Amino acid sequence: QVQLVESGGGLVQPGGSLRLSCVASGFAFSETPMDWVRQPPGKGLEWVSRIPADGGTTTYATSVEGRFTISRDNAKNTLYLQMNNLKPEDTAAYYCARSTEVARGTPPRGPGTQVTVSS
Repeated sequence: QVQLVESGGGLVQPGGSLRLSCVASGFAFSETPMDWVRQPPGKGLEWVSRIPADGGTTTYATSVEGRFTISRDNAKNTLYLQMNNLKPEDTAAYYCARSTEVARGTPPRGPGTQVTVSS
């Protein structure tokens, strides 16, 4: 079955960086557009970024544009999110998801990885 496992979160000071990873299995990852979404404490899910199956043109939420970079390694079935210049408002649980499921409002499948930005 479809499995998505996120990792790489942690506690970081404002201005710091983190790289999140998501290992996928159970579906044709190399043929699947993927998203990162996040859920801040006490709030709903927010879309963060999208990458097409071939890793081409990527898109970002305005709040993270210029600071976050989404990428993928189809040979490793792995999705990444490089996060730079982190801000306290980036504090959230981060999840990877198939773009089609995000569009349908399907809840994330994986455990997520917690990112906390605080001094």
